[in-house]
Amino acid sequence: MCASCDDFNRTVLMIGDLVLYAEHPGADRDFADVVGGGLALSLPADGVPPGFGDIERPGSEG
Repeated sequence: MCASCDDFNRTVLMIGDLVLYAEHPGADRDFADVVGGGLALSLPADGVPPGFGDIERPGSEG
């Protein structure tokens, strides 16, 4: 997997973890909103990690 794809997946997982955290009683929702918003802004606008379409697949000819 490409490095940018790995970063993309990690960021999406962190956003999901923040959503789960924010639903717990006593969670700091302001923290979750600020950090989640920052993480969301770091993702590409089209939702596809850079270089994702450039991956050469086995059996394909370049």
